[in-house]
Amino acid sequence: MKRPLFSLAALAAAALFGGSASAQTVLTASSWVPPTHSLSIAQKEWCDLVEKNSGGKVKCNILPRAVANPPGTYDAVKNGLADVSFTVHGYTPGRFVLPQMAELPFLGDSAEPICVAFQRVAMKHPEFLQEHQGVHVLTLFTHGPGIVFNTKKPVAKVEDLQGLKWRVGGGMVNDMTKALGMNVTLKPATDNYELLSSGVMDGTLLPAESSESFKIDKLIKHATTFPGGLYNTSFVFMMNQGKYDKLAPDEKKAVDAASGEVAARIFGRNWDKVDRRAHALMQANNVQMVKADARFVADVKAKTAPLEQKWAKDAEGKGLKNADKVLADFRAEIAKASK
Repeated sequence: MKRPLFSLAALAAAALFGGSASAQTVLTASSWVPPTHSLSIAQKEWCDLVEKNSGGKVKCNILPRAVANPPGTYDAVKNGLADVSFTVHGYTPGRFVLPQMAELPFLGDSAEPICVAFQRVAMKHPEFLQEHQGVHVLTLFTHGPGIVFNTKKPVAKVEDLQGLKWRVGGGMVNDMTKALGMNVTLKPATDNYELLSSGVMDGTLLPAESSESFKIDKLIKHATTFPGGLYNTSFVFMMNQGKYDKLAPDEKKAVDAASGEVAARIFGRNWDKVDRRAHALMQANNVQMVKADARFVADVKAKTAPLEQKWAKDAEGKGLKNADKVLADFRAEIAKASK
């Protein structure tokens, strides 16, 4: 009888002392792009940093498949189907207004400074977080400079954009392409290969990275780049609010230390890295590159200028005061972060 009692006592001691030391908080992380995509890599880098910050107390379980399609990801995290993920604001039209500030044309030539500036400016104005009800925002970020890709012809002026069928991801780019007289369809980036390979669409608007990650690098024949990018796409990296609230103080500290500007840099730096690689790949695949000249840029600016005023008006309607100044501050922060 004594041996079982000893064993029970030992088990109880192990549970009491050893068990608490090895207890872990597990965050389920979901990605709707492949594990090799810069978004998935950045999310894993953030997870690894949280684990390091917490001394191994908090770790991620990266799910083998997405818990929802891209447009459904925000609500999936909000409702607890995953603890951590990211999504494009524009995939749910009309839901987010303020983040469209980061989608305007000609903001910058690389992702990291824009991501950092976006996060800095947004955190100065609580109205940005108020648009993200039901989730804990880990960071806001963008992809790299937007490029015009197509399978048909060189695009060197506004008129060349017209008469072709284009896929866009939503948000400000949707309004911008309509202002330019383009025939556009709103579809997630994950649909690019099918749309272009089948001929349903003639072209798509994406950062350089996406030509490789969505395997369209051998489908596209022409690409037009713009100084500062034709557009950007804004993203939110987020955690389920209930999960964040239940973290112990030291666990919250570990998460917070990896978030904000730190996470913005992680996403931006990873995107810039793959953008550079994709440009080299396009050259290797003989994609005909056009650099938009001064006249093309001026024409785009003239046609899209009203979108800035519309954004400012809509943002003020959502409670953001002095939206024009906020936008000017954002551009100033991009310039500062680019040095």
